[in-house]
Amino acid sequence: MPTDIDYMRKALAEAKMAEAQGEVPIGAVMVCKGRIIARGHNLTELLHDVTAHAEMQVITSATNMLGGKYLTDCTLYVTVEPCVMCAGAIGWAQISRIVYGAPDDKRGYRRYAPAALHPKTEVTGGVLEEECRQLMQNFFRKKRN
Repeated sequence: MPTDIDYMRKALAEAKMAEAQGEVPIGAVMVCKGRIIARGHNLTELLHDVTAHAEMQVITSATNMLGGKYLTDCTLYVTVEPCVMCAGAIGWAQISRIVYGAPDDKRGYRRYAPAALHPKTEVTGGVLEEECRQLMQNFFRKKRN
């Protein structure tokens, strides 16, 4: 049975695809009943759309796959703590669980909207945190040079 670490590695693979396309390297996968039903990464540059975050891509794909707007039996794995916008969408979709890698102390939902998630949503942070953090730090370090 795959673990949180296994699924986070899949999200990291998505983040690396984003980086290769010049996007901020954030990736996500949605798991429902032990099966990955959606994968995605940031597409804000490609789509010229500030809402095209990895989480939003995966939520849309997963709801289309399941044929409904609620993801109550699903776990979202994302490499970085969701922002307020994504946390709102996660809350509206009633996702049961979120697992994220690195915290986002500047833009993360915990700082600005800790109550945005559905009250029953479970949150686990820090899974492969160092790998997720390093990917982001290296990306922005390269951008500044």
